[in-house]
Amino acid sequence: MTQAMALEDTTWTEEAVDTIADLARRKGTVTADDLRQNHRPAPHPNHVGAAFKIARSRGLIAQVGVSTSKQRSRHGGTLRQWEAV
Repeated sequence: MTQAMALEDTTWTEEAVDTIADLARRKGTVTADDLRQNHRPAPHPNHVGAAFKIARSRGLIAQVGVSTSKQRSRHGGTLRQWEAV
C-alpha cells in the first residue's frame, strides 16, 4: 500500500509577506512575534524567517532594531524589529 503525500501549503509565505507589510505600515514596526500573533501558523518554523527575508528583498521593510522574543517557544531569542519602507 502506498502512503499518501501531505499537501504542501503553497500560499503561506506570500500571505505572510503581505501581513508583514501591512503590520509594518499600521503599527510602525513589526516582529516575527507580531506575525505569529496575526497570521495563521507557518507550515514549518523556518518559513517565518523566509517571509521576512522576502519582504526585505522586495524593499517593503527595513531593520530598525533588535529585542528579545516573548514567545515561550523562542526561549528569549533575538528578535529583529522592522519598519515599513
